[in-house]
Amino acid sequence: MIYHSVTATRLGPPEVLEVVENELRAPGPKEARIRVLASAVSRPDVTVRRGEALYSGTPLGKKPPFTPGYAVIGDVEAAGVQVTGVSAGDRVGVLTVTGGYTEVLYWRSDRLIPVPRTVDPAEAVTLILNYLVAWQTMHRSAKVRAGETALIVGASGGIGTALLQLGRLAGLRIYGVASAAKHWVVREFGATPIDYRSDDFAEVIRRAEPAGIDVVIDGTTRLDTIRKSLSLLRRGGRVVSYGEPASLGGLARILGTLARQKLARDGKSFTLYGTSSYFLGNRRPYEEDWATLFRLLETRQIEPVIMQRFPILEAARANELLESGAVVGNVVLVAPELLNGDASSS
Repeated sequence: MIYHSVTATRLGPPEVLEVVENELRAPGPKEARIRVLASAVSRPDVTVRRGEALYSGTPLGKKPPFTPGYAVIGDVEAAGVQVTGVSAGDRVGVLTVTGGYTEVLYWRSDRLIPVPRTVDPAEAVTLILNYLVAWQTMHRSAKVRAGETALIVGASGGIGTALLQLGRLAGLRIYGVASAAKHWVVREFGATPIDYRSDDFAEVIRRAEPAGIDVVIDGTTRLDTIRKSLSLLRRGGRVVSYGEPASLGGLARILGTLARQKLARDGKSFTLYGTSSYFLGNRRPYEEDWATLFRLLETRQIEPVIMQRFPILEAARANELLESGAVVGNVVLVAPELLNGDASSS
């Protein structure tokens, strides 16, 4: 028997993604074989496909051929003989980093995330990466408190819309930077939009908040944005930046700013966020946060914005859409039975 996956045959534009056949096999002794129901299409997928990944400490930066895909939800079809934590029929999530654009995934059983069967897999897969980043930057890095004022730089994408929702739940007063065409989604979650094309966000914030703001969560990881953000903080303010700088030189300059801010005596802080600690074995905070996010999804306290669902094997089209700059919220690949948005796939 065979299954299909979408492989980057070389580095480059979405056209390098091709559907390939693979032989179905039994899982290894410590593996689970997972029938994929949903796979997220995220910015790191684009970075690794283009060959622009900087962080050698993660599976990003792979040489082709490889299968992109950072996050997956699926049902366990079979488990290896040494597996005790999961069994056939369990619904699980996986933070794959690469490998997610596939109909079937083989994965280590000790790195599977329990997923309630009551939630839509397409919505659930946005929690594995995008909502996790939003939750941890907001609550573990920035440690936000109700009543604080926050600025979200990059407020209209998958992580940005997650930050808007989670920030509203946390009782924050929020400004969101996005293009004018996407201001509707910023307003929808009760935030004040700022147009990054026509406005200098720093000047807008200075006029509106002359005493300064408490938190900036930045998805651009650009030095000029980080410096402007630090200048907007009141004493005790925090800047948290996630994502990947455009170059090694840019990363070096940002690390220099990070080091200088640690030595400053202005009461402000700057933190770079990443998920690398999960792969280094510090998984408990992630497991706790995923459990919290799934509870919020089950009770509809969060409702992921999904712009479009594509069949899993149409990952190239989904990547084209993501790179177009027109996406609001998330783009998700789904199994054929979920294309109509069914909440389960028993």
